[in-house]
Amino acid sequence: EKPVIFKQELQNEEAKEGKQVRLTCELSKPGTPVKWMKGDTVLCASEKYEFKQHGTVAELIIRDVKSVDA
Repeated sequence: EKPVIFKQELQNEEAKEGKQVRLTCELSKPGTPVKWMKGDTVLCASEKYEFKQHGTVAELIIRDVKSVDA
């Protein structure tokens, strides 16, 4: 079985404080589990973070963006 690779890697995004930002990546295999991290910290779904996955595309939505989210 082939390893899963990124077909489209994360791109830097800019957002104004208090707004939301959407980070998207595309994988080579649909339904592959994705773990979103900031540094060594695994992000968990919450009012701040929302995760979506449709086929090979995985999304992280960060709400109420602050400078510490950079």
